[in-house]
Amino acid sequence: MTVQSSAAAPGALACTSNQIRVEVRMGYHETIGDEAAKMLEYVENGTTDSAETPMEVPASAYTDPAHFDREMATIFHRLPLLAALTAEMPNPGDYKAMDLMGKPVLITRRTDGSVAAMLNVCTHRGMILTPEGHGNKKRFSCPYHAWTFANDGKLIGVAEPGKFGPVCKEERGLKTLPCAEAGGIIWVSLSPDADMDIEKHLGGMLDDLDAYDLANWHYCGSRRIHGANWKIAYDGYLEGYHFAAAHPETIHPRTFSNIMHFTAFGPHMRVGYPQVSIKEKLGAEPRERWGHIENSGYDFVRTIFPNVSIFFAPEITQVAQLIPGPTPDRNTTNLLFIRREPPRDAEDAAGIETMMDWLSDVVDREDYGVGLQVQKGLESGALSSVIFGRNERGNQYFHKYVDYLIANDADASPPVL
Repeated sequence: MTVQSSAAAPGALACTSNQIRVEVRMGYHETIGDEAAKMLEYVENGTTDSAETPMEVPASAYTDPAHFDREMATIFHRLPLLAALTAEMPNPGDYKAMDLMGKPVLITRRTDGSVAAMLNVCTHRGMILTPEGHGNKKRFSCPYHAWTFANDGKLIGVAEPGKFGPVCKEERGLKTLPCAEAGGIIWVSLSPDADMDIEKHLGGMLDDLDAYDLANWHYCGSRRIHGANWKIAYDGYLEGYHFAAAHPETIHPRTFSNIMHFTAFGPHMRVGYPQVSIKEKLGAEPRERWGHIENSGYDFVRTIFPNVSIFFAPEITQVAQLIPGPTPDRNTTNLLFIRREPPRDAEDAAGIETMMDWLSDVVDREDYGVGLQVQKGLESGALSSVIFGRNERGNQYFHKYVDYLIANDADASPPVL
């Protein structure tokens, strides 16, 4: 696995420069093959992975501002969040500026290859230092009074210092944030004292990321969509019960509706969806190869709690970065697209743009559009609770984990799938 962990550095809390590559744990593909076999069994028997009983969740969990504030404080302001893909900023001097949970964040790649995260706020008078977007700079000059910062956050220049007066530059560096780079993703916590043991946080999900070697993929671009409460959006990533009704012409013709397999790694999940061709595709391969042919007979959606959903596809991979708020009824989702190789030519590049447009349109129209209507329905007061069936096992587990985290009970045990 490729990991850069947080380490103190002058001017910025940055990730170490050494990247250590080890083999994906033994048995990974065998495990995937076992999950493919379970999906085949469900198809043949007309069953699905199931919880013991249905489960109700209060409707207020999607609408109540006080509940939303607890989720933000205990989950989104403390846990590692996907802030960028390694592929978005692979070279020394690359940076990404963004709004993350209402905070202006700047991520940079330093000359030694490590990454640093900080608040994108000039320490003179609070001006946003650089606009949202990507670029490559060795230094950042504030557009208000031209104070200048190195890309590691150090203050290196004060305009007309003789007139301004003495400034302790060491105390006026950019406000730093914990960060780590692992699995081809740059993770940031919005709490300066947060635990950034990213291997512990990701657990077995890091094996999935490392199996794909995402750090060496090509970044294609992004699309931005807007939806309802963050849990309504997250719910949609965790079940295929809605495929036939909500995706009759896009997903359902290729993939069975309401047949899923769930695997949990702490709060993260790998959800398997058998394709209608699963019998044919697995039957054409020896059993030991079943774990090596994802997207051929079956697919997975991987959710990394609390703000990531990844769908690996043969043509292009979609990584959803889910950002709640600013109010309970809203979220902004950045769809980041990567693939193994850069475009071969202009025609291939145009095809990638078309594919990104199509995928984002499907999610926006058929998932987030539905979610906005769900939000409207819940806010009407028509329901005191929503119900998740035995077949919606992943959703049940997700909501139990949210409740566990916001309860802040030191003696409680995390839920078990």
